[in-house]
Amino acid sequence: MQLKYITELAIQAGEEIMKVYNGESMGIETKEDDSPLTRADKRAHAVIAAGLEKAYPLIPILSEEGEMPEVTVRQAWKRFWLVDPLDGTKEFIKKNGEFTVNIALIEEGKPVLSCIYAPALDTLYVAEKGAGSWKIENAASRVLPDTAALLEAGDKLPNQEPDGVAAVVSRSHLSEATEQMLEELEQQFEQVTTISAGSSLKLCLIAEGKADFYPRMAPTMEWDIGAGQLIVEEAGGAVVVADSKQKMEYNKDELLNPYFIAKSAWLLQHSSM
Repeated sequence: MQLKYITELAIQAGEEIMKVYNGESMGIETKEDDSPLTRADKRAHAVIAAGLEKAYPLIPILSEEGEMPEVTVRQAWKRFWLVDPLDGTKEFIKKNGEFTVNIALIEEGKPVLSCIYAPALDTLYVAEKGAGSWKIENAASRVLPDTAALLEAGDKLPNQEPDGVAAVVSRSHLSEATEQMLEELEQQFEQVTTISAGSSLKLCLIAEGKADFYPRMAPTMEWDIGAGQLIVEEAGGAVVVADSKQKMEYNKDELLNPYFIAKSAWLLQHSSM
C-alpha cells in the first residue's frame, strides 16, 4: 500500500472541508443518533471513497458517512478501509480548528496503515505497522515524490521529551468516570496537568509525547480511533480496553467501541494504570 496516496486523499478531503469552514454554508443536519452532519462531512467522504475505490477496488470501505453494510457482509472482510471523513464535527462547527480526517487500513481486526490529517492546522500524522509513526507539518504545501520522501519531511514520534505528566481530555465529552481516573493518576504523580483537545488529535498528542494519558469513558465508534491507535502504538504507546487492558479490535459485530485508555510510551514505563 502506498501511504503517500492515502495522505493525498486525506489532504484533498481536508481542502473540501476548509472550503466550507472558511465561508460556505455548513448545511448542518442532525443524524438519527442526534450527532451533527455538515456539508463538509459529505464532501470529504465523497473524495475519500472515490479515491479508494479507484485505487483499491477490491478493498471494501467502512465510513461513518457511507452506507453501513450488514454484519454478515462485514464478517467476510479480511481487510477494509476504516474512514472518518470529518472527525470532530462539533469542533468544526465551533470553528476551533480541532477536527481531522481519519483513514486506516484494517487487517484481521487490527490497523496496519493509517493517516490523520488536521486541515485547519495543515498537520499530518501517519503510521505503518512495524515501521513507526511520523508527524508532518505544512503537509499540503509539500510536493513529495513518494512515501520515503514524505516520512523524511516529518518528525518520527514520539518527538517530545517528558516534562511532567499530562492527561488529555475531550473538549466535548468529560464523564464522571474520566474524572475518577484522572484522580487516580494524580495519586501516582505529584503533578498532573490537563490538556483539552478535540477529535483524534488527542491520540496524536499521546503519540507525540505531549500528553501521556487519555482515558475515554464515553462512547466512540471504530472510525473515531482506528487510525489514531496505530499512530500511538507505532510511537511506543498503547490503546487498550479500559477494564481488560486488551488491544482494541475492529470490525466487531457492534461498531461502538468499549471504553479505552491511551498511554504514551513514557507512561507505559512509569505506571501500571
